[in-house]
Amino acid sequence: MSALTTPGERRGATLSPVSPRRKITDRAVQGLVYLAFALAIIPLVSVLWTVIGHGLARLDADFFQFSMNGVSGKDAGGGAYHAIVGTLEQVAITTVIAVPIAVLTAVYLIEYSGNGRLGKVISFFVDVMTGIPSIVAGLFVLALWLLTFGFDFSGFAGSLALAILMIPTVIRATEEMLKLVPNDLREASYALGVPRWRTIVFVVLPTARTGIVTGVMLAVARVMGETAPLLLTIFFTKAINTNAFDGPQGSLPTFIWEQIADSNATAHDRAWTGALVLIALIMLLNLAARLLARGARTTGR
Repeated sequence: MSALTTPGERRGATLSPVSPRRKITDRAVQGLVYLAFALAIIPLVSVLWTVIGHGLARLDADFFQFSMNGVSGKDAGGGAYHAIVGTLEQVAITTVIAVPIAVLTAVYLIEYSGNGRLGKVISFFVDVMTGIPSIVAGLFVLALWLLTFGFDFSGFAGSLALAILMIPTVIRATEEMLKLVPNDLREASYALGVPRWRTIVFVVLPTARTGIVTGVMLAVARVMGETAPLLLTIFFTKAINTNAFDGPQGSLPTFIWEQIADSNATAHDRAWTGALVLIALIMLLNLAARLLARGARTTGR
């Protein structure tokens, strides 16, 4: 080889073309990935197709304007207005309770605890709470809030049960986002004499805000469809109750459960439409989270 040969030419001379065996292996693995994706998406498409096909039968203005008060299962009228209002109020209260507790806990675990014993204990209990069945959360609130303290069934009691399920999910999501914040940002802030708490509030949390919001919305989507804890805490009502702190309150999961338990086809149509509305609400919340995250990134630039 000539001494005047450039480094690029020398590297090109040593490179050999990709062997047919490697090409075949690459194509085979790529095909398996596509096949796995198709198999994973089939159940999702099937569920959406089934819910949309059955749910459109009662998707009308009456469904959003009227409750089931005075309407029996075989009657053609009635709607889920009371359940939609109850679900939105309960999820809003759950978010207000769970998000501050979860975010502050995650901040302590990442920014303050280090390898301390208290941090390890908290992490252990968060892991335990992540695996708690939803009905256990409902039983806990039933035993403590309703039976021990003597409070009545209410939407707030349901929110307490949902908060137990939401807190560990938000904690883990927030932890992962805080870990992704570069330490250089923290050290630069400390070098300027900024206290740790101000660094966390004005540097760390804004940097991780997009991921935290996404984690919160995923947690909201999870608890919005929970049925078991609500059956034990909010009870049943067909009337409109906009006060989540007084008396039984409806919700979409219990509305669907109640209607599908009826043997009448008309009630089943309402149940399918309720499921469609619940899926639509969850999709809208996820879309709002994505738009909020995109807006936060644009603002950050």
